[in-house]
Amino acid sequence: MTQSPIVDELRGRFGQDAFSVQPTRDGMPTVWTSKDQVGEMLRYLKNETTRPYKMLYDLTAIDERVRQVRQDQPSSEFTVVYHLLSFERNEDIRLKVPLEGTTPSLQTITEIWPAADWYEREAWDLFGISFDGHPHLRRILMPTTWQGHPLRKDHPARATEMGRFYLPEDKQEAEEAALKFHPEEWGMKRSRETSDFMFLNLGPAHTGTHGILRLILQLDDEEIVDVVPDIGYHHRGAEKMGERQTWHTFIPYTDRIDYLGGVMNELPYVLAVEKLADIRVSDRAQTIRIMMAEFFRLASHLVWYGTFAQDVGQLSPVFYMFTDRERIFHIVEAICGGRMHPEWFRIGGVAQDLPEGWDKLVRQFLDYLPSRLAEYDDMVMRNAIFKARTQGVGRYSTEEAIEWGVTGPGLRATGFEWDFRKQRPYSGYDQFEFDIPIAQHGDCYDRAVVRVEEMRQSLRIIEQCLNHMPDGPYKADHPLTTPPIKERTMHDIETLITHFLSVSWGPVIPAGEAFVGIEATKGNNGYYLVSDGTPWPYRVRIRTPSFPHMQMVPLISRGLLLADLLAILGSVDFVLADVDR
Repeated sequence: MTQSPIVDELRGRFGQDAFSVQPTRDGMPTVWTSKDQVGEMLRYLKNETTRPYKMLYDLTAIDERVRQVRQDQPSSEFTVVYHLLSFERNEDIRLKVPLEGTTPSLQTITEIWPAADWYEREAWDLFGISFDGHPHLRRILMPTTWQGHPLRKDHPARATEMGRFYLPEDKQEAEEAALKFHPEEWGMKRSRETSDFMFLNLGPAHTGTHGILRLILQLDDEEIVDVVPDIGYHHRGAEKMGERQTWHTFIPYTDRIDYLGGVMNELPYVLAVEKLADIRVSDRAQTIRIMMAEFFRLASHLVWYGTFAQDVGQLSPVFYMFTDRERIFHIVEAICGGRMHPEWFRIGGVAQDLPEGWDKLVRQFLDYLPSRLAEYDDMVMRNAIFKARTQGVGRYSTEEAIEWGVTGPGLRATGFEWDFRKQRPYSGYDQFEFDIPIAQHGDCYDRAVVRVEEMRQSLRIIEQCLNHMPDGPYKADHPLTTPPIKERTMHDIETLITHFLSVSWGPVIPAGEAFVGIEATKGNNGYYLVSDGTPWPYRVRIRTPSFPHMQMVPLISRGLLLADLLAILGSVDFVLADVDR
């Protein structure tokens, strides 16, 4: 495997013995360095190298204590993983830091990337890894009263492994007291000695927060002084579940992450598994995947479109757009058998071939929706009140977006033409013609402009799938394809046994690591999978776009009015299960 030029550059800058290189299944440059040197190396990659790695794409950890297969890796009990992205190089790099002991720690990088704030809090919350110098190192997804760190291998994974739940009165009072907000802990100060804090709890059951989200607002009259998001109410331990499911049976769980994205959640997961197992998917299966993924992009954007208009006071659009979403679900159900959570992509392809008459349903929808989108342009995008409520509100620049890890429509609304379907084509997207919509101002209105035009581009892609659907199998002919093709199960007892084991236990995926990220409905959604050569993953890291997007909300809300915050939340287009996992 050819070594990336950045590895040679790092050797020239930090010395031959400064780090070791780990081969990975995804081919991403992966280097191990010490906790004392990682900060300097990260600064160099962000600020000093040519074509720098400006985005902290992800930061996570691995509990290595029961892992069996670790070729070309230094010894460690825990590993902190930094994933950086360079847009100029169109390249990623992965830095790993080995840590020892039951209470590992290293220095915070919040001074290098402010976006590291929430990622480091997550690593502390779920793994118990401390980050010295972090401004607010406290739990972020689990309740503050939680005992232990759930993604450690010795933490129970199921309720049946824990004691019976009980809630006596004194415990209930203690839990309620733990929810009390203490502004001094967050560095908030009174504007003058004679004034007091004025706070408003927005949520955690407010319709404008698009789910169970709590925003603690510090106000000066109706002007927002500061915002503290309180997340975790939707946390279901999706990454922990990944360690307890087989490679195949985890697929349905992915649909519940961005629960408006359907198969769009399944795609990066199965692509990452296929990369680990070196499975090549047929052209037909790839095209089917693209068509269904774009249908769910449309479905998700229609929900966003209607609810965004509703957030700023326009009631009618949400009813029209949800009705159009039902038309999409009619097609999805006819093809997949399911609606919101079809659980239809498989390792090596899809669950079944396209049914008879699918093309007629798709053609009817392609004839129907364009005129409806034109009506919605008149109803919403050209509405003077909608423009007044959204133009110039919640603005950020391209540089700020990259600094905070923003991807997808939110990044393209700043004028930056970057779409992973074009820049890093996957599943055959390089065979399709479509444009990348951009805008210029990076405000609430321009984020809407990009998403509305994206819907038209999705229709273009679906039409090309309809007109040029390849022939061939819907699933790869590979021993690790799961489950095997059904027709072979009745040939003889051996094939029946193989099918039974593949369904009940799932395939044994070769040991290794791989990451795949895609252009999902809300930005870049990526799966970083670690296999220990067993029928189930050792580590499932889910990098969702809504997590960094929500972290940026305070920055673009300060100094605005309370009513503007509702417009900002609608324009960001987050899903709380996508934030919390």
